[in-house]
Amino acid sequence: MADKYLGESIKKLGFGLMRLPMKDQEIDMEQTKKMVDAFMEKGFTYFDTAYVYIGGKSEVALKEAVVDRYPRESFQCASKLPMFDIKKPEDMAPIFQESLDRAGLSYYDFYLLHALNRDTAKKSEELDAWGFVQKMKEEGKIKHIGFSFHDTADVLEDILTKHPEAEFVQLQINYADWESDSVQSRLCYEAARRHNVPVIIMEPVKGGSLAAMTPEVQKLFKDANPEMSIPSWAVRYCASLDGIVTVLSGMSDEAQLNDNVSYMADFKPLSDSEREVVGKAVEILNSIPTIPCTGCKYCVDGCPQKINIPSVFTAMNKLTLYNNPESSKGEYGRVTKDGGKASDCIQCGNCESHCPQHIEIIETLKKAAAQFE
Repeated sequence: MADKYLGESIKKLGFGLMRLPMKDQEIDMEQTKKMVDAFMEKGFTYFDTAYVYIGGKSEVALKEAVVDRYPRESFQCASKLPMFDIKKPEDMAPIFQESLDRAGLSYYDFYLLHALNRDTAKKSEELDAWGFVQKMKEEGKIKHIGFSFHDTADVLEDILTKHPEAEFVQLQINYADWESDSVQSRLCYEAARRHNVPVIIMEPVKGGSLAAMTPEVQKLFKDANPEMSIPSWAVRYCASLDGIVTVLSGMSDEAQLNDNVSYMADFKPLSDSEREVVGKAVEILNSIPTIPCTGCKYCVDGCPQKINIPSVFTAMNKLTLYNNPESSKGEYGRVTKDGGKASDCIQCGNCESHCPQHIEIIETLKKAAAQFE
């Protein structure tokens, strides 16, 4: 019998409080409470928030929907220290205390250094963020310390080697990114396993992208099991991995929550034949022609309009691959919110003369403007 690992007894669906139902600019607390009740009723217990989610309102929603309404020992809460916003060591204690106060808690079960990558990992060393969370743990304000991660596997390997005190890591894992060169889901997962560090999974449905899918992939999944929703394949794929604490799903309405708990309440890992179906879905995704942009950014350097062309193309490719206009448009909105829209192109041709892939950038930007603006 293998030693029990941290989080083994936690059910494999966690409630991500990042995309809660909204009414105007405020969280729809009535619907959120109903969702929490349905979630807890089925034996699920893990809630994930962060200092920055929904402008700080997410931690408050955790208090109102969970902490004030359920016995403390009946659930686990996770929050995160925003390393990207921390400027000096003195910033950490007040932010951490505010996180506790907003949620009405005396301790967090899981507390993370938020979104570590090569740069924020370095900053965490310089500001001794690890020493800070360790101290909070010694004071009983944190039960388990870890970090969420967005970078390549070699960076993760380095952090895990330097910090054996990390009790868990939160990784972006899904079947579309499993072999991705940029996200490196598999390589990151394997690094965590080598270090014997349990994994919390985020983005199992790739920010909603794997919930829609092209008609061909939808047919593949529905032929294999007409009863199962399209996103259920993505969540179960992740939950079938070994050494998982839980799989976080950012549920933004009752329908999403009810679907998730329906197949995760008595979770069964993917069978061999189901794995083959997912493999075929990935093959279909890989065969769909997309804009062959490698993100080298040579086009951006010479652009007088400062259009982030690779990011615009990422949004376009997302639409082609996953058939999810809402998610793709959201992506486009994020990358152009500070200017540099596709329609700003003045057709000077600078970008095309610098593109190693010989992409017809001007024409493709016109299509992006028509699609997203």
